[in-house]
Amino acid sequence: MNSRAGLAELALALVCFFWGATFVLVKNALTDISPMLFLAIRFSIASTLLAGVYALRRGSAKVIWGGGIICGVFLMVGYFLQTLGLRFDTTPAKSGFLTALYIPLVPVLIAIVYRKLPSLSEWLGVGLATAGMAMMTLTAESLRISLGDALTVGCAVAYAIHILLLSHFSRLVQTEWLALLQILTCAVVAISTVKVVESPFVRWTPNVWLALGVTSALSTALAFLLQTWGQKHTTPTRAALVFSLEPVFAWLTSYVVEHEVLTGRVLAGAACILSGILLVEIKPLGRRQTSEKVKVAETVTSDRPSTFESGSL
Repeated sequence: MNSRAGLAELALALVCFFWGATFVLVKNALTDISPMLFLAIRFSIASTLLAGVYALRRGSAKVIWGGGIICGVFLMVGYFLQTLGLRFDTTPAKSGFLTALYIPLVPVLIAIVYRKLPSLSEWLGVGLATAGMAMMTLTAESLRISLGDALTVGCAVAYAIHILLLSHFSRLVQTEWLALLQILTCAVVAISTVKVVESPFVRWTPNVWLALGVTSALSTALAFLLQTWGQKHTTPTRAALVFSLEPVFAWLTSYVVEHEVLTGRVLAGAACILSGILLVEIKPLGRRQTSEKVKVAETVTSDRPSTFESGSL
């Protein structure tokens, strides 16, 4: 590995740390601010920062408004479901692992869209991730999934759909412009729907200020810049493996700050999800031959916004 590739992967690991660490910050802030209002302020600040950075670059961009807007809408849906899940009964550590389900979900969507059967590694990866999700979310007494966990799983589905959309539009438009348009769309959607989906409220506590500052500047604006640069200098597979660190950082931060301890069952579920992600990305049981379109779609599995972002929080 050359030095630039190593530096790029360290940058991506830093992005994962930003994403993972903010689960705790956001959960603590949501007692003092409603979820959609929080997102509206966060994305407005991040859009302003990104617009300033990209304006300084004075680069020309092919304008495809529709693609950026539809990608931004699904990105916003993912963020909202994730944030709302934290507002209810999902813990930061569980939220991090459940959000990561978007990675093994992508091959399933690729199979549906492009009518190509997943490889054996992908089938096993999806199966392991599904088993892990069940272990983390279902209660032994009622076999029901909690509302917060269900919302977070919905977030993973939205992120997976976003990735397929991004796989198409990222080939047609400049990356920086697409990133800015997505974040700007998130801001517009959040601002325009905040009074529709909730009764907005805010108490300007230190937790709210800290969460808004960190998520806007670090885990959104800076994370997008680092991700854009980092993925130019490493392979998609290696980038995706680095991104699998996000739920680990989420748990570590939750353990250090909140003293959250995972039960044996939840820890086993987390291990299954991580194993499923690795199987999907490394494909140790052999790679299948795919069409060029499917290869492109698979490539973008690693392009999670912070939104991501995937996002990530």
